[in-house]
Amino acid sequence: MIILVALISGVIFGLGLIASGMNDPAKVLGFLDIAGNWDPSLALVMVSAIGVSAPAFAWTRRTSTSLLGTSMQLPQRQAIDGPLLFGSAIFGVGWGLSGFCPGPGLLSIGAGYLPGIAFAISMPFGMEIHGWLVDANIIQRSES
Repeated sequence: MIILVALISGVIFGLGLIASGMNDPAKVLGFLDIAGNWDPSLALVMVSAIGVSAPAFAWTRRTSTSLLGTSMQLPQRQAIDGPLLFGSAIFGVGWGLSGFCPGPGLLSIGAGYLPGIAFAISMPFGMEIHGWLVDANIIQRSES
C-alpha cells in the first residue's frame, strides 16, 4: 500500500511539474531573470505549493505517524547556519545555470529531453563530491 501511495504521489507531483511549466528550463530561467524579460508565472506555482503544503506541515508537527501509520522522523535542527546557506547558494546557482532542479531533472528523463538527462546523470556526481568534501573536512555535514 505504501509503495502504491508513493507511486500515485510521484505521478501527481510530475503532472503538477508539467502543468506548471517547471520542467521547461526556458520558463524557469525566465522566472530567474528578474533584470531582463522576467516571467512571474512561476511565482504563482510557488505560492500555490506553499498554500497546499502549509496545512500538511502544521499537521506533521502534531503527530508522529503518517496517514498510512508509518513513523515520521522530522529534523530537530532549525538553525540557519553556514552549511545551510552555502548549500542553498550552490542549489540556486545550479538551478540558474541549468534551469533544472532535481524534480524536473528526473522528470525530463522520462520525456527523453537530453539536457535534462545530462542534468539527472550529473546529480549523483555532485552528491559524491559533497561526500568527499565532508570527508576531507572542507565543509561540514548538516546534522538533523
